Amino acid sequence: MKAMLSRKYVPQDIQAYFSRPTRSINNARISEIKDGTKHKAIKAASDDELDTFLDSWPNIDPATGLHLQGDELLVKAREAMIAAVHTFNSAGLHFRAELFIVTAIIAWTYLLHAYYKREGIDYRHKKAGVVERTPSGAERYWELSQCITTGACPLQSGVVNNLKFLIEIRNEIEHRSTNRIDDALSAKLQACCINFNDAIKDLFGREFALEKRLPIALQFVTFDGVQRQSLIATDLPTHIATVMDNFHAALSEEEQKDPKFRFRVAFVPKIASKPSKADLAVEFIKPGSPEAEAVERVLLKEVERPKFLPGEIVAKAQAAGYAGFNMYDHTKLTQQLDARNPGKGYGVKVANTWYWYENWLEKVLEKLNEGWTRPPKT
Repeated sequence: MKAMLSRKYVPQDIQAYFSRPTRSINNARISEIKDGTKHKAIKAASDDELDTFLDSWPNIDPATGLHLQGDELLVKAREAMIAAVHTFNSAGLHFRAELFIVTAIIAWTYLLHAYYKREGIDYRHKKAGVVERTPSGAERYWELSQCITTGACPLQSGVVNNLKFLIEIRNEIEHRSTNRIDDALSAKLQACCINFNDAIKDLFGREFALEKRLPIALQFVTFDGVQRQSLIATDLPTHIATVMDNFHAALSEEEQKDPKFRFRVAFVPKIASKPSKADLAVEFIKPGSPEAEAVERVLLKEVERPKFLPGEIVAKAQAAGYAGFNMYDHTKLTQQLDARNPGKGYGVKVANTWYWYENWLEKVLEKLNEGWTRPPKT
C-alpha cells in the first residue's frame, strides 16, 4: 500500500486491490498507513515488488475470495477433495477407490494444516525441541495421522475413525496390487466426502462448501443386493478384507453405526406422484417421516456380517438336530467344498484366525439335510 500511495494511487483504487469477501479494507485503514499512524516501521515495497504484485492481480479465487498464496492451504484442500471426487466419478478407471483415498488424505491434511495455522498451533515435527527437516532442508509438517491424534484436533470421533480407516487401507494398498475394492469401501468414501464438506464449513465458513462444485454422479447400472455381495466376495482381496475386519472389530457397535464413519443410503426406484417431481433423480426424506417408514418396510437393513469360529458352526449344527456332526466332519466338508477359497465368500481370515460367515452355516445345514456323511478314513 505504501508503494501504491507513493505512485499516487487514490485510496478507492487501493481498496479495490485488497478487498475481497474474506477480507475487507476500508479507507480508514489506508489513511492510517498514509499518515504513519500505523505500520510506520514496515518498509514500502520496491518498484519491482509492486510491479510483480500488480501483474499477478487478481490472484484470488473469484468464487470464494481465497487468495491463492495467502490462503494456499485452504485452496489446496478444496482442490484436492474436488479432484478426489472427480477421479472417483470418472468413467473407465479401474482403481478409483485407491486414487480417491490417496487424494482425499492429501485434502484432509491441507485442511487441518490450514486450521492449525490459523489457530497458531505449531504443526511441525520436532525432536528435542528442534524442528525436523527433510533431506532437502524443508521443514517437516505433521502427516494426517498426527493431525487427527493431537489433542487440538477439532474433528468429531466418527470423522476421526473414518480417516483412520482410510489411512489403514492406504497403507495396505500402497505397495500391493489390488482388485476392485470400490463397492466394499463406498460407504466410507461417501462419509469422507460429507465429513470434509461439513468440516470446511464449520471451521472456515459456509462460503467454502463444495456441494455447488460437485454434482450427483450418474450411473449406468443398478445392482441388487445379491449382485453386489457377489462382486465383493469375488473381487475383494484377502489382505484388504482382513484390514477391514480388524478395524471394524476394534470399534463399538455405536461407532460403526455413526454416519460420519460410514454413510449409507438406500436407493429405491420411485414413481413420482407429481409431474413436477418426476425428474428428481434423488430425493432426500427425513427419518421418522411417513415416507421414511414406507421405505423401511421394503428395505433389508445392511449390517456387519456375523462371524463364527469352526467350533461354533459345529455347535449350531448339533443344536439343529445333527448331533453326530463333529469337528472332523466339519473339516472334511470344508475341504470337499473348497470353502476357504476367498472367492466363495464363506469366510475371512482375521489375525491368523479363520472365521465363517452365516452363509457357510446355511451351506453346512443344507448339506446335512441332503444326507451328507463323513467320508471313509483312508
